[in-house]
Amino acid sequence: MTKTILEKQEKEMSKKTDQTPAESSSPARLDTYYRETVVPKLMDRFKYQNIMMVPRLEKISVNIGVGEAAGEPKLLETAMQELAQITGQKPQIRKAKKAISNFKLREGQAIGCRVTLRRKIMYEFLDRFVSLAVPRIRDFRGLSNTSFDGRGNYTTGIREQIIFPEIDIDKVPRISGMDISFVTSARTDEEAFELLTELGMPFKKKN
Repeated sequence: MTKTILEKQEKEMSKKTDQTPAESSSPARLDTYYRETVVPKLMDRFKYQNIMMVPRLEKISVNIGVGEAAGEPKLLETAMQELAQITGQKPQIRKAKKAISNFKLREGQAIGCRVTLRRKIMYEFLDRFVSLAVPRIRDFRGLSNTSFDGRGNYTTGIREQIIFPEIDIDKVPRISGMDISFVTSARTDEEAFELLTELGMPFKKKN
């Protein structure tokens, strides 16, 4: 009887933990800045007739590839822990879609992890990325302005996970990188470039 009551209490506590607290319903700082400052600027810059035409950031995907995970499963576990610390969201394991004998890769084998960020957590990550992480990149001279895909999306590679303040460098077993993709609703790369620039992305100056 006592065990049953305890189990019910644990379930209730778990539900409460999973629920979003009331104060978290307030928008992220960068989300507010986008709506109040970026939108008017882009409407004036591109002469949009409707506010719904203004491009917006839809999601951010962060991927870490761990090709050596087959021989050292601990590497994938570490990568997932670090990605969770950096993004604040539980990562998903990525598996190989087909076998490649030259790389000793089997179909279904775990080869990395990723997270997809949306809404508030997306803006909070972007805010930390441009304000805290990017300035810590070694010999930084600006993010590449040529890494757009032609459809208004942008991807950049980070060589060292230790640029993120959430990572304790003394506890890092090895230096690893990641790819970060910014997916927007922009119809052109020019619109996406202006959107991300206004959101704080420090691109290299165009020649």
